[in-house]
Amino acid sequence: MDLLKSIAKRIDAINEWVGRGVSWVTTGLVVVVFVDVVMRYAFKTSFVFTQELEWHLFAFIFLMGAGYTLLHDGHVRVDIIFQRLSTRGQAWVNLIGCLVFLFPGCYLVIVTSYGFAAESFRLMEGSPDPGGIAYRYVLKACIPLGFSLFTLQGVSLFIRSLLTITGRGESREGEVAI
Repeated sequence: MDLLKSIAKRIDAINEWVGRGVSWVTTGLVVVVFVDVVMRYAFKTSFVFTQELEWHLFAFIFLMGAGYTLLHDGHVRVDIIFQRLSTRGQAWVNLIGCLVFLFPGCYLVIVTSYGFAAESFRLMEGSPDPGGIAYRYVLKACIPLGFSLFTLQGVSLFIRSLLTITGRGESREGEVAI
């Protein structure tokens, strides 16, 4: 059981580190959107590069931050039911949710996006628009990478849920033992 706890803690540390890095990208996105708005309304001009950068940064934040969001229990769930369950009941919901939804869904995305990203790298794909971002393949590589981090965090959640169900769980600071 100590091995499982150690694996879960290492996965949590990886996604914590990635999530903190992604938070800085969020600050960058705010700056880019602000500049775009000022350019549009004050100077009546806009650049394809700036608009593409907005959605590239948003996609990066969403993809790379999914594991961090799961780590901090920030994903949407039906709290009306979940919050009324005991700690073990919540652990059962999380465990079954990982097996039935999270793992199969992430597997499908990773498997189907891997070839998509590899082909984009092979072509060194860039924006089809003049003045757009030349490195679109980097963003496409974030799809399987982000879902791999999300899957890893699902493994951590699965382990913690299993430990809680078996009575060997320990809570992280200020959280329920899940």
